[in-house]
Amino acid sequence: MPKIISTAEYEAVVNAVRTRPDGASFEMIHSVLGDGVARRTLQRRLHELVKQGRLVAEGRRRGALYRLPSQPRVTVQLGGVEAKGEIGQIAAQIYVPVSAEGSRLRDLVRRPLTQRTPVGYRREFLLDYRPNETWYLPSETRARLRGLGEAPTPERQAGTYARYVLGRLLIDLSWASSKLEGNTYTRLDTQRLIEHGEAATGKDARETQMILNHKRAIEYLMDGADELGYDIHIFQNLHALLSENLLADPGASGKLRERIVDISGTVFRPLAIPQQIDEFFRVALDKVAAIGDPFEQAFFLMVQVPYLQPFEDVNKRVSRLGANIPLLEYNLCPLSFVEVPERAYIEGTLAVYELNRVELLADVFTWAYERSCQQYRAIAGSLPQPDPFRRTYREALADVIGEIVRKGWPAERPVVEREAASLVPAEDRARFVELARDELKGLHEGNIARYRLRLAEFRDWKAKQQ
Repeated sequence: MPKIISTAEYEAVVNAVRTRPDGASFEMIHSVLGDGVARRTLQRRLHELVKQGRLVAEGRRRGALYRLPSQPRVTVQLGGVEAKGEIGQIAAQIYVPVSAEGSRLRDLVRRPLTQRTPVGYRREFLLDYRPNETWYLPSETRARLRGLGEAPTPERQAGTYARYVLGRLLIDLSWASSKLEGNTYTRLDTQRLIEHGEAATGKDARETQMILNHKRAIEYLMDGADELGYDIHIFQNLHALLSENLLADPGASGKLRERIVDISGTVFRPLAIPQQIDEFFRVALDKVAAIGDPFEQAFFLMVQVPYLQPFEDVNKRVSRLGANIPLLEYNLCPLSFVEVPERAYIEGTLAVYELNRVELLADVFTWAYERSCQQYRAIAGSLPQPDPFRRTYREALADVIGEIVRKGWPAERPVVEREAASLVPAEDRARFVELARDELKGLHEGNIARYRLRLAEFRDWKAKQQ
């Protein structure tokens, strides 16, 4: 079976070329990617990227220089950060505001691989962390983020804030998290896929699968917001959803890693012993469960999960969605990663891998959360106060509507009354039936996630009603 080349592996080559605006030779590109990419493999990827028009080759084969295609020069503003240049160079220029230590770490991880010392997994980085004594995020940062992220209403049920903005969150987080993996779907492409099931033309099928996997994983978190925690099985299921149909070995989906993995573009070599991977992952989850601050919990997961690499692939995606678990639990604004520059995120993660330093990634995390709050606070603040009756019977509503749609039944009063009989007390049943019938009338492709329905199920039901 031929090896499947991920979008991220091609993107790594493009990013290596992007660091050399005047042109990158084969040797320069290979030095940036490191020995994890064989020379013949790199030759094939460069040839394919030139064929796709994503790179331009100038000169003869051995002396060729690779560049990004020439594009108009533009000026872009992103969260107060300005970048000027060709469109293809913007991603390399835009960065988040960084601290002095973050700037120092950025310079260190930008050195050629040959100037960076190979390192392996250091268990002390995890074991020396003491919940509520060791802090990755300063107290003033945690306090500021709490002030930004608190819900605009006094409602405290887990996940309420995120449910206010669920439609927007499904699109934003699915798109932004996938984009950090090199996915080329636009936000509009993502919206069409999630709301209407329309895959973007000309895109790799793996990119479409990645977006859909994110959608299902976010729905999984939202459905279980009241019961989520840091049990290993929750993270295994999260991985299974995010990795579905994307791994070379489908049997590895949802299972802890049992083989050696290499990460391109870094001198870090992850832990290789399966028993220790299992042991340290459980230790990490115990530690995050003991942390008393939700932002420290979220950031701890973003640091320690990719560092351990408990799964064969998709670890960073698991950490990004897992970081939302404490935010859901405390009913805080969710973290979407929208507008996070890929290079800043990657370099922050490299500083964790190679130096066990978190300051640069903390700069990225803090900026990303502030941006999420700015976007979602306006949405949540403009919504009406939540209906206590709807909140009380939220699960019953999802069960009744889901059952009616899946069975293809009509949205008639007797049908709704029959399904509600065992779920809703007699004194509330009449109001519940009217609410359910209104919801069924307003059901459309963009809101079926509320009721844990698949697009095919809804379309089949809709066709039967007509």
